[in-house]
Amino acid sequence: MTAETVDPAEPPIRFERRGHLGVVILNRPKAVNALNEPMVEAMLAQLQEWAADDSVQTVLVYGSGDRGLCAGGDVTAIFNDIPAGGLGTSNFLRTEYRLNALISNYPKPYVPFMDGLVLGGGVGISAHGNTRVVTERTRCGMPETTIGFVPDVGGTYLLSRAPGETGTHAALTGAHLSGADALFLGLADSFVPSENLPALAAALENEAAAEAVARFARPAPASELAGQQGWIDQAYASDDAGQIVRNLRELGSEFAATIESKSPTAVKVALASLRRAARLASLEEVLDQEYRVVLRFLRGTEMCEGIRAQVVDKDRNPQWNPATLAEVSAAEVESYFAPLGASDISGELNLAGKDAR
Repeated sequence: MTAETVDPAEPPIRFERRGHLGVVILNRPKAVNALNEPMVEAMLAQLQEWAADDSVQTVLVYGSGDRGLCAGGDVTAIFNDIPAGGLGTSNFLRTEYRLNALISNYPKPYVPFMDGLVLGGGVGISAHGNTRVVTERTRCGMPETTIGFVPDVGGTYLLSRAPGETGTHAALTGAHLSGADALFLGLADSFVPSENLPALAAALENEAAAEAVARFARPAPASELAGQQGWIDQAYASDDAGQIVRNLRELGSEFAATIESKSPTAVKVALASLRRAARLASLEEVLDQEYRVVLRFLRGTEMCEGIRAQVVDKDRNPQWNPATLAEVSAAEVESYFAPLGASDISGELNLAGKDAR
């Protein structure tokens, strides 16, 4: 969308009605519309209301400013919350995951404009939709291993179902993906040039979503990731992260060093999460698994150190502990998936899916 001047007093998320269209506008352009708890709470409530409102036939989601739909969750807020026990973050994630489940089951056309940056939580509020639009400006990805974390918001569900091992590559490296790559991975449905988004938004006010999107859609450029699938499948076939790095090194790939620069714990847990997600039947089951994993990261040191190095101090020199993949034991990885007991959220996720239906 075009650049906007936003009054600091304005809410971080806005909702509008335009014809038969319900519009969600993420409204924190200086933070590339990073999500916080009030935003996901408001979005969840509004989408539930519109799902039951017969006068709303389509939902459009886009971000204010010209930098992107959403750069993910507000990691600075998470960093500040972790020393206090991470309770605020865990509550935020419970609501965010309910929102992801609702979007995946939404009973009406749900049209996110995945223009510009679409990272982490931005993927969660877009790629689970049913009428997903990318552009030539799209830079999509799950870069969590860079900050000592793992893909969540259903990211392991989506990437574990991508062609071959391309989703594994995207998850472990945290690479930014083009709109064409997002289409190839199954994260999007249609390619629309960014200059046509305002006209498409106007058409959605009165036209059926499928017809409007089809009218503005154009053939996507070739996916670079699709052209690399052969060597990616060869390199990432193992369930052992260390072996994957060795395979990449033997192939002469720079991604061996990329993965080794990430949190070793996050890399190993992310790989295990993907393999487990591939065997789970539904998004809700995967979100339940991701919540167990996320709570363990909130209680550990890797995520806090990663955010410090990348976002707070910006020295780009995280001190990971353990420091190497070989030092992260299988038992340690397994501990991230242990049941949560009273903190389990599976019931809430199933209810969110039913609310959409």
